[in-house]
Amino acid sequence: MEGVSRVDKTEFTECWQTSWKTPYIMRLAFSAGLGGLLFGYDTGVISGALLYIRDDFKSVDRKTWIQETIVSMAVAGAIVGAAIGGWMNDKFGRKKSILVADFLFFIGAIVMAVAPAPWVIIIGRIFVGLGVGMASMTSPLYISEASPARIRGALVSTNGLLITGGQFLSYLINLAFTRAPGTWRWMLGVAGIPALVQFILMLSLPESPRWLYRQNKVDEARAILEKIYPAEEVEEEIKALQLSVEAEKAEEDSIGDGIISKVKGAWSNDVVRRGLYAGITVQVAQQFVGINTVMYYSPTIVQLAGFASNKTALALSLVTSGLNALGSIVSMVTVDRYGRRKLMIVSMIGIIVCLLALAVVFHESSTHSPSISRFESSHFGGNSTCSSYLTASDASSWNCMTCLKASSECGYCATSPNIYLPGACLEVNDATKGVCGAEHRVWYTKGCPSKIGGLAVALMGLYIILYSPGMGTVPWIVNSEIYPLRYRGIGGGIAAVSNWTSNLVVSETFLTLTEAIGSAGTFMLFAGISFLGLIAIYFLVPETKGLPFEEVEKMLEKGYRPGICSKEKDAKKMDVDPSLS
Repeated sequence: MEGVSRVDKTEFTECWQTSWKTPYIMRLAFSAGLGGLLFGYDTGVISGALLYIRDDFKSVDRKTWIQETIVSMAVAGAIVGAAIGGWMNDKFGRKKSILVADFLFFIGAIVMAVAPAPWVIIIGRIFVGLGVGMASMTSPLYISEASPARIRGALVSTNGLLITGGQFLSYLINLAFTRAPGTWRWMLGVAGIPALVQFILMLSLPESPRWLYRQNKVDEARAILEKIYPAEEVEEEIKALQLSVEAEKAEEDSIGDGIISKVKGAWSNDVVRRGLYAGITVQVAQQFVGINTVMYYSPTIVQLAGFASNKTALALSLVTSGLNALGSIVSMVTVDRYGRRKLMIVSMIGIIVCLLALAVVFHESSTHSPSISRFESSHFGGNSTCSSYLTASDASSWNCMTCLKASSECGYCATSPNIYLPGACLEVNDATKGVCGAEHRVWYTKGCPSKIGGLAVALMGLYIILYSPGMGTVPWIVNSEIYPLRYRGIGGGIAAVSNWTSNLVVSETFLTLTEAIGSAGTFMLFAGISFLGLIAIYFLVPETKGLPFEEVEKMLEKGYRPGICSKEKDAKKMDVDPSLS
């Protein structure tokens, strides 16, 4: 079995050797992978743009639910986009789905850039979300179907690399426009450029050979396969496609080819259902480890850790985004040496440890934040002091965090030059903020001065390092190769919808959770959910490293049990059926 017997070198190395001999493969992967860049850019850009949207629209700054809606409406759009994308992939092909995704993303970027009010930004975010949802499941599918099995994992990882690269690029662009007129408009509008570039590139690329063969366009499929595979392997691949398509047509005769029939058929088919258990598990776990609280709200979390400046928050967030991109490169190198399953399990264990450590750090930071001084608070005049503080019966026990949690109308003005000494609890408005700044003091509304704030940022960086090579990229690889050909579009669509639904829940509730149970409680909650995700991955997700699609299907027919992993692994090394070993 090709690609499994070679255990002495990584698929990543072979990927580069094959791509050097056949650059057409890399061209396909890179052009389709720009969908990942769009996905990543949108994830990252809103985190920085939100800081300046809050400055321009006071209603957004005062109301947490509007901030969450601006962020999460793209996710809601992505849920619909992923659902439609699954159907479009099967009906019209992978290429056309990517072109439609680019068009929607471009329109959304323009709408956001010219938005005169928050509700228009929300409409633009919905359009962008539709495009991102389609691209998120179509790009890895297109890449996997246009890749030789022996280097498929590494090439699909390029999609993950471009996702994290898009996030890193978004933070760079956010920093570049911090002093430009219109700040957030430029940040959001620039997103239309990669969508336009991918649209143009995809016009010159072919459809997926597997989809073409399914449409009885055998000659077109063969022509593409001849560009991808060595001449001696083309006939073997054509025969494999023929067997898959014949089985697919036989099954469609019994269940129908409509989307509802396919969904019912998918859940009633033992192989597909087991694939969906694995695919949905890894996609839901990817979101409920809390990654997009870091990516969507990274600058806000940095401010919660005690760094008040927008620019400082963006700069520190750039570091975490860069580590995310670095982790994707690590994934490309390791995913086919160590396998999908092992990377995810190790990643989840590290994530849980980091989340628990973040919970402890934020708890300590909150508990030991600077106290409130009545003298300092009255220093700026009675009308400037926060009314909640003035009327509190326990005002003498207040600290910075108590002040900020008391009301959205309360802010903290730190003492200068030592920000850790008792400070002032003041009303939140431009005049008070200006007076505080005029005395060279630091103004806080999201977090408090903390001596261990740097540790929180370091733990965020470690969290990203442990997340990115495993849970960051591997779930998309698993979903690109775990379903039979006849259900690959609908299976990927169901899993992508579960991913985006989980994303929506997390992004729509994060700020509310931090207000209700605090940052420490929120990270503790994510740690608990991550532990459940680890257990689910251990019992439901098989290893698919180096297996052709047909072998994955055979493995799922028998059912997966984690207790027989070592037996399967040994059998694969000898290139024999595990049931015969």
